[in-house]
Amino acid sequence: MESYMLISAFFIIALVYSSVGFGGGSSYLALLAQPFFALLPETIKPVALLCNIVVVTGGTIVFYRQGELKWKEIWPFLVLSVPAAFLGGYWQLKESTFFILLGFTLLFAAGFLWIKPKSSTAKELSVLQQAGLGGGIGLLSGLVSIGGGIFLSPVLHLMNWSTAKKISALASAFILVNSISGLTGHFSAGGRAVDWRFALPLLVAVFVGGQIGSRLGSQVFNALYIRRITAVIILIASINILRDHL
Repeated sequence: MESYMLISAFFIIALVYSSVGFGGGSSYLALLAQPFFALLPETIKPVALLCNIVVVTGGTIVFYRQGELKWKEIWPFLVLSVPAAFLGGYWQLKESTFFILLGFTLLFAAGFLWIKPKSSTAKELSVLQQAGLGGGIGLLSGLVSIGGGIFLSPVLHLMNWSTAKKISALASAFILVNSISGLTGHFSAGGRAVDWRFALPLLVAVFVGGQIGSRLGSQVFNALYIRRITAVIILIASINILRDHL
C-alpha cells in the first residue's frame, strides 16, 4: 500500500511540476522524509535527484526545441552552480543535520513559492551576480538534494529577469545540471548505491508524469495556483520534519 501511495504521489508531483519547468525534487524529498516512511538520507537523496533528472530532461529538450533555451543566456547561472552542487553532494551531513536543514529549506521554499511576482522594471544582473546567485543555490541544492529551480525561478520572477517561459526553461536546465552534479558528488563521497527495487517504479512514474506535464505546460495549469498549492503542501511537510528532528 505504501508503495502504491508513493508511486501515485510521484506521478502527480512530476506531472504538475514539469508543467512549470520544475523537477519536483522538493516535494519528493518532503514526502520521502516523513517519519511515516522511516527512510534514511542515504536512500532519499539519490532517489530524489534521479527523479529530478528524469523529469527535467524531457522539459529541457522541449524548451530547447521551442527556442526558449539559449546557452549565452544561461551559462552565467551554471558556471558556479555545477561545482557548488557537486561540493554540496560530496559533503556528507549527519542524519539529524540533514533533516533539520531540509526542513528549513522546504520552509523557505514554501515562502518563495507563495510570493506572487509583480510587474516591475526588469533588473539587469551582471555576470558576477548571476554566477553568485547560481553558486549559492547550487551549494544548497547539493546539500539537501534538490535541483534548486524552486529558489531560482521565484527570484528571477521577482526581478522580472525575462519572460515566464524563459525563466521556466532556465530553471529546467538549472535543475538538470545541478541534480547530475549533486548526484555525482554524493557517489564520489562513497554514498550508498541506489536501491533499484525501490527507485525504479518511482522513476517510471515520474517519467510518465513529466512527459505529460511538460507538454501540457501552463496552457492547462495556472502557474500561480500550482505554486501556491505546492507551497502549502511543502509548508506542512517541513513542519512535520522539523517537529520530528528539532
